Amino acid sequence: MIKIGLIKEGKIPSDSRVALIPPQCKWMMQHFPDIAIVVQSSANRCFSDDEYRRAGIQVTDDVSDCNILLGIKEVPKPDLIPNKVYLFFSHTRKKQPYNQALFQEMIRKNITLIDYECLEHEDGQRIIGFGFFAGIVGAHNGMMCYGKRTGLFHLGRVYEVKDYRSLIHHYFGLKLPNIKIAVTGSGRVAHGIIEVMNLLGVTEVEPDEYLEKKFTYPVYVQLKGADLFTHKHLKTYQREHFHAHAKDYRSRFLPYAHCSDILMNGIFWTEDMPRLFELSDIDEYFAIQTISDITDDAHGSVPINLGDQTIEDPVYGVDRKSFIKTEPYLPGSIDVIAVGNLPNELPRDASRYFGEQLMKYVLPDLLASGSSMIERATILKHGQLTQPFSYLSDYAAGTVE
Repeated sequence: MIKIGLIKEGKIPSDSRVALIPPQCKWMMQHFPDIAIVVQSSANRCFSDDEYRRAGIQVTDDVSDCNILLGIKEVPKPDLIPNKVYLFFSHTRKKQPYNQALFQEMIRKNITLIDYECLEHEDGQRIIGFGFFAGIVGAHNGMMCYGKRTGLFHLGRVYEVKDYRSLIHHYFGLKLPNIKIAVTGSGRVAHGIIEVMNLLGVTEVEPDEYLEKKFTYPVYVQLKGADLFTHKHLKTYQREHFHAHAKDYRSRFLPYAHCSDILMNGIFWTEDMPRLFELSDIDEYFAIQTISDITDDAHGSVPINLGDQTIEDPVYGVDRKSFIKTEPYLPGSIDVIAVGNLPNELPRDASRYFGEQLMKYVLPDLLASGSSMIERATILKHGQLTQPFSYLSDYAAGTVE
């Protein structure tokens, strides 16, 4: 019998999402008789302890007898139970300095870490994540921010509505001005952004039309890899080559910055990739007034992302000349929305979606043995770095600060 525990979230600020919702736990136990699922009691989870109990799931404070522990965000160091298998978003694969001590603690406690972010199909496509709902919330917040800056329309806050279905009702009858919106990316985040664009009645146009024409209605353009980057010398784009040799490429985004009102950024980014633009590009021709940086890499693909805000207070301004953080909505600033846990504004919907992917594509392999997919996502095995993540050895040793 394998015992799976859904742990309570301990990271501050608190997160209310969960890996499996009550009906999903019930279904798993009915269809996999060799497993048991227990839920660690939590006052902050979007599904209450009583909802799990009504589904026939045991709720307990102590999950130390579980074989596998499922969380969402990073687990605080004191809460880590030695010798366990953990699945959560560890945010360590890029050697993030703020989680180095957590990573070292997992090594000391002989923990096996399977990172959701590293679960991929054979072709490298991410299997699981909250990107779709991050895109939905990020797109809504970007539109909300632009409406507030200009006074042309009003949108309320996502977290104040019950669920996604209720959110859609806020879009009925909303008339937008003839704005131009650049959407970057082609993954789940971009799909979420485009979902909101369609609900708002924003028309998609091709990149050349977007750059060349003026419109009397709101439009957006979706910019994928080949639209955003080109080889410095060959003037071509090849996806696999780009991800292997990103330093050989430059950004093609600047012409879009000269004619866009809003940027919805949903691209994956690492430090060797070119930024969408540089600080020196922000001049009188830089037309963007609002940036929703949904992938949210501080000083990353959007260099004026100066760090996270909170769900309750998501927007700050960045002065166009000094690049210092200001209050939002000032005439000489660009507004930036940068929030690390956007899906937590729709936690019940996001958890349901996440759990569906987990049940279909991950848990069967996790409960079996010899899954190459699980092996590729295992960063630590019994406290030891696995071969695919040997590049983290200096990070694990504490020589990366």
